[in-house]
Amino acid sequence: MTISKDIAPTRLELGDTSVDLRPIERGDRDAILAFAQSLPVHDLLFLQRDIRQEKVVSAWIDQTEEGGSIGSLLAVDAEGWIHGCTALVRDRLSWSSHVADIRILVGVNSRSMGLGRLLAMHCVDQAMAEDVEKLTVQMTPDQEGALRMFEELGFRPEALLRDQVRDAAGATSDIVIMALNLERYASTRTVYSL
Repeated sequence: MTISKDIAPTRLELGDTSVDLRPIERGDRDAILAFAQSLPVHDLLFLQRDIRQEKVVSAWIDQTEEGGSIGSLLAVDAEGWIHGCTALVRDRLSWSSHVADIRILVGVNSRSMGLGRLLAMHCVDQAMAEDVEKLTVQMTPDQEGALRMFEELGFRPEALLRDQVRDAAGATSDIVIMALNLERYASTRTVYSL
């Protein structure tokens, strides 16, 4: 996967730390597991799978290498610590092959610094390069900062799935699904020279 530099930079300053965006690699498994373990479990509920499990991360890396997803990026500092990650997932064999799903996680200490927005912008850019027509993103309704950020990028709420996910303690949470029509998004960018 090539990282496009058309929309957003590939380096970001997070306070005193610089992070670089780069594609996921086979050797990242242990760092991804450590990153996932550092996140509150509630932050992981929107994912289809629990990335705190070694077999899940290995499958994610395999799927990325085999082209099963459009791309996965990591935001990594000089010491190799992951501050955020994203996956842009598209099933080319499904009835919804024109749709891709964005999955973004940002470390607790790296939030409210622009990293989530940078990762989202790269996902949108990559989706447009892959001729995706519609992007979706899922999250729990209490993730107000993420909801606001995606709305600012042009995503609109499409569904609220009540009691859709259940954590290990048995507590359920709702899931909000937001979507962005990329043809309209591209037209807006053209009109406003973005």
